Amino acid sequence: MAELARLRAVYGLRDDAAIARELKRPVASVVRAAERIFQKDPKKSGPWTASEVLELKRRLGASSTEVIARVLGRTVEEVQTQVLDLGRIQRAGAWTREEVAELKRIYGSRTDDDLSRVFGRSVSEIQRFSAELGLAKDKAFLRRLHGEQATRMPRWRAEELEVIKRCYASESNLEIARRLGRSVKSVVSKAHLLGLEKSPERLSKMGCENVGVRYRPSRGR
Repeated sequence: MAELARLRAVYGLRDDAAIARELKRPVASVVRAAERIFQKDPKKSGPWTASEVLELKRRLGASSTEVIARVLGRTVEEVQTQVLDLGRIQRAGAWTREEVAELKRIYGSRTDDDLSRVFGRSVSEIQRFSAELGLAKDKAFLRRLHGEQATRMPRWRAEELEVIKRCYASESNLEIARRLGRSVKSVVSKAHLLGLEKSPERLSKMGCENVGVRYRPSRGR
């Protein structure tokens, strides 16, 4: 059944309410279906496989320990222990292209502590490299994290719009974001709303820059 296949694919990666909206089902119905799909009794125990660790990293920070345990068929205690073990892994070296892409994808909705465990890098390295990439936390994520009410984002001023219209085609999103004091995500979102596109020359240069990131040594160690 398509609904159950979709639930299996996204459960633990998105919150129950978001999944319920997508499937047009009550949240309680989503939870009951997930419990049936991922019911594993007796629970697994013993050494973790590489695939299990990968699945843990995919969901770490995106869902609760209880949900992760349910998906993996492990006890909550085993998941908590494995998360602690991930926190002890600290490595250095250049970021791979795959790591950069994943960091960009999940940075906005994970804490720096969780990202440190996912990538096996220090919190300071996560903060340094995310700042270098011009990444920012999602405002909705921060509100949920701190239990705050929604706040209005600063409106784009006419002079800011002129900058993005003039520079978007030929300059990098990071350069524009730094110039305007905004996040890369904000710049890209506004450019899309304005119907702006990168020039072919800029797209070609971006491809070369992305390859360069993979082999560039990390700084600040």
